[in-house]
Amino acid sequence: MGGVATVDGAADGHLQGPLERWSGEDLALALGRPAAGAPSRRWSLWLAERIRALVRDEVLGYGAQLPASRALGAALGVSRGVVVSAYEQLLAEGFLAARQGSGTYVAVGGGSPEVRVPPSVPPPHARPGLPDLGAFPRTRWLAAYRAALAGASTADIGYGDPRGHPRLRVELAAHLGRTRAAVVDPDNVLVVGGVALALALLADVLVAAGRRRVVVEDPASPGTCELLRRRGLRVVPVPVDGDGIRPDALAAEDCAAVVLTAAHQYPTGVLLSAARRRALIALARERGFLLVEDDYDGAFHYGRGAVGCMQGLAPDVTMLLGSVSKTLAPSLRIGWLVAPPGWVAPLMRRRSVTDLAGPTIDQLAFAHLMASGGYDRHVRRMRRLYLRRRQRLVRVLAEVPWLTVRGAPSGLHVLAQVPGADAEAALCAALREAGFDVQGLAECHAAAGAEPGPAVASGVVIGFASLPDASIDKLGAVAAGLPASGW
Repeated sequence: MGGVATVDGAADGHLQGPLERWSGEDLALALGRPAAGAPSRRWSLWLAERIRALVRDEVLGYGAQLPASRALGAALGVSRGVVVSAYEQLLAEGFLAARQGSGTYVAVGGGSPEVRVPPSVPPPHARPGLPDLGAFPRTRWLAAYRAALAGASTADIGYGDPRGHPRLRVELAAHLGRTRAAVVDPDNVLVVGGVALALALLADVLVAAGRRRVVVEDPASPGTCELLRRRGLRVVPVPVDGDGIRPDALAAEDCAAVVLTAAHQYPTGVLLSAARRRALIALARERGFLLVEDDYDGAFHYGRGAVGCMQGLAPDVTMLLGSVSKTLAPSLRIGWLVAPPGWVAPLMRRRSVTDLAGPTIDQLAFAHLMASGGYDRHVRRMRRLYLRRRQRLVRVLAEVPWLTVRGAPSGLHVLAQVPGADAEAALCAALREAGFDVQGLAECHAAAGAEPGPAVASGVVIGFASLPDASIDKLGAVAAGLPASGW
């Protein structure tokens, strides 16, 4: 290695002081060579992984200057493009930082905060809707948070706009338009602490206006129904079939809003059909109620492509809710509400007397992650992982003759339909005893504690996003070990 140099800073303003300068030959020696016969298209992945390992082992210390891509490529005997691709990946992840004219540097380790996973109690296996928390992009989030702090103005750390920071609202508008076919004006976006808070905010506005009847899908998330009831609303269940919520059953109901999960219905997993979407929009416009679209699992479609949200068809009568709880982690408490123009003012008034505005630095960090492309890359990576896990779960459950997987190829859960209530109870009990946090369909009837609802086929809701292969195989073995008759 060469001697010691000094630079004024790097892209994030933190790389200051003495730097080790690595030559292409020295770094190539430390990296080694890929396995013989490895395809050249995989070399950039190998190179990125090897540099990560050297950083984690502190062979490449914080602030170390890496050789130019051409020099390292020549030393390794690979093209410059292979090195550029690896550097770009590590820049996106936050392992490296760059400054035009000064080169590429190690941005973590040694003199920087370490990114380590502390020991903790593992989350319950197979909880429906729980993402793979071990895959949370800690280094990338840390880099985004540091960038947010470094770039925040004095005004940014005040109370701010009750709708949320303008930078994040602009990024969300672009993202939702690009990925969910939504029609979004940043002025109509409210950044909130998750979908539950968005629903609570809406419920308070409805109650204040004296409009207390709200339709929900049956079956539905028990938490959603309980939240709405506790906020003073009367929950009216309307049945769901293979095409989603039934507009014909809704036609006789007088309501202020209809809360639905169009992209991947919870818990049945069905996709709301195009005909049903059009019928609901026509009813909403005719009778003056609001469609409240919880874009549940909207980021995770595994078929020919994601189906756009309803809001894109009817932004005048649809309120779109979403969050990062499934794409990043629930603990971030970052969500959004896209309101029709007439709803923005009452929602802002209510928000201004509850929590004023959300955590601005977190919002700026998320905005940075989106603007850099890091969020999209993470979602794409997780989509590939979750598809593989879903496919494996469907395969092992197909070996159980009395069980049928229902629902669209989407989301983070499947519905395992079973012959009846006894089979549902037996499967839930066996899986829970084996450590899997599953949910019986009987628990999801929106009619429970409210008004009589329709009979729905029995089944068990199984989350798969947090399950490694061995756990998926174990879950299948537990189900297969139950008797095939007796219910």
